[in-house]
Amino acid sequence: MTIQLGDTAPDFTAETTEGQLSLHEYLGDSWGILFSHPADFTPVCTTELGEFAKRKDDFTKRNTKLIGVSVDSVESHRDWSADIAETQGEGLNYPLIGDEDRHVANLYGMIHPNALATATVRTVFVIGPDKAVKLTLTYPASVGRNVDEIIRVLDALQLSSEYSVSTPVNWKDGDDVIISPAISDEDAKEKFPEGFITMKPYLRLTPQPGK
Repeated sequence: MTIQLGDTAPDFTAETTEGQLSLHEYLGDSWGILFSHPADFTPVCTTELGEFAKRKDDFTKRNTKLIGVSVDSVESHRDWSADIAETQGEGLNYPLIGDEDRHVANLYGMIHPNALATATVRTVFVIGPDKAVKLTLTYPASVGRNVDEIIRVLDALQLSSEYSVSTPVNWKDGDDVIISPAISDEDAKEKFPEGFITMKPYLRLTPQPGK
């Protein structure tokens, strides 16, 4: 069954490079990013997991925990970490699930038989503190993910969860945002004291709240 936006992220217990982990308990009141990679000791994956490790503080500042997964063993993950550190400058510093029985991969639909029959594709699930799936991304094995983009959408999701705003095309942290059409102009003046620009009745821009 395909996991859709708004669904509760399926809970599971699994062995990781940091010991046994139960997803919902581990996340607690934090946001979470669960992401899969095709295989250990492969080139694109090495660059990706190294970049996630180097950017861990950026996620921690956003109250977000990283969790990786592939169908390799925990022992393989630990051995591979040395290669990641050597080539990327930072080894694993977040839990990486050993999913040899494919329990997590199947639970989250991470194996796409027409693309990779025996390994997980590059999926990303952003999970909110309420344990609901807020965003999903899927990449083929040949294309590395952009960690800046994952942080960008995380910023946008966290902003919209706190304020009644949406983010326009190519938005980045600090840019103007869109006021919800459900809010009247009168209420918008109270909610957004820095003011707003009305381009159309349904398109009102205001400086990013909280900045």
